[in-house]
Amino acid sequence: MPKTDVWFYCNKDGNSPMLEWLQELAKNDTRTYNKCLALIYQLEERGHELRRPTADILRDGIYELRAKVGKVNYRLLYFFYGKDIAILEHAFTKTAKIPKEEIKRALNRKAMFEANPELHTYKDE
Repeated sequence: MPKTDVWFYCNKDGNSPMLEWLQELAKNDTRTYNKCLALIYQLEERGHELRRPTADILRDGIYELRAKVGKVNYRLLYFFYGKDIAILEHAFTKTAKIPKEEIKRALNRKAMFEANPELHTYKDE
């Protein structure tokens, strides 16, 4: 399978919720940051072939990368655009179930991205 390009979703203002979350992790929790970064590299290498326990589909084209550090579960939500592009859009700490509002946010961002990929693709200056 060809390598998957991993892009970051950004809001209209150009900020990427996922990158901001990762930057906070890098400053405050290096262990979790490194684990999440390793998951992103796995997504890049395996794309659609990535399965549980590392990744899972939630619904309607929204997937999750799954990290556990100690007793804390982290989820990085993403979706595919075309055949070989994965869009990382936001992340959070998971408690019991994934909150419905997190999935709704992901679905909204997916729709916005699909309507205007150029506007919602993060570009490093």
